[in-house]
Amino acid sequence: MVNTITWYRLIAALLILLLLWYQQYVWFRWMLVISFLTDAVDGYLARKFGVISKYGSTLDSIADDLTIAVAVIGILVFKPDFIPDQIVIVAILLFLYLLQIVIALIRYGKISSFHTYLAKIASVLQGAFLLLFFFLPEPVYTLFYLMAIFTILDLAEEIILVLILPQWNANVKGLYWAIKWKSLME
Repeated sequence: MVNTITWYRLIAALLILLLLWYQQYVWFRWMLVISFLTDAVDGYLARKFGVISKYGSTLDSIADDLTIAVAVIGILVFKPDFIPDQIVIVAILLFLYLLQIVIALIRYGKISSFHTYLAKIASVLQGAFLLLFFFLPEPVYTLFYLMAIFTILDLAEEIILVLILPQWNANVKGLYWAIKWKSLME
């Protein structure tokens, strides 16, 4: 059931792209809302029913990334001036994101799916910013900067986790817990 919700988000990302292609702004916004809400629901259900798996964690991470990607594409389509105005922050975020993926692929042969506390905070802030971005007349810059700070911290933490954890793990709480666990294992 949980993976079905995640699969919905994967398919919805493609539908949202079509809505962008056909300039369906109202439908685009509401489909984005549904995708962000189902992200919260599938994570909650996975923990509640204990159906956390490597497959589900990886699928969830891919669905998260695609949802954010289509939202960013939506910014480029519907409000193209925003990204050039914030190019330094966007470039830092993109660089860290790609670096984290490359390091994980080299180290583990797949993307990381840590779902740390920092990642959850960053995800909530990303969703809040992106949804408000499309529903309010002007971007909430304070929320954008807060989201950027937490996303940078999250990506830095994930890069460090990839470098210190010898094998792929899903649902690592954070760097503190990984270091604590690693010291207990030695």
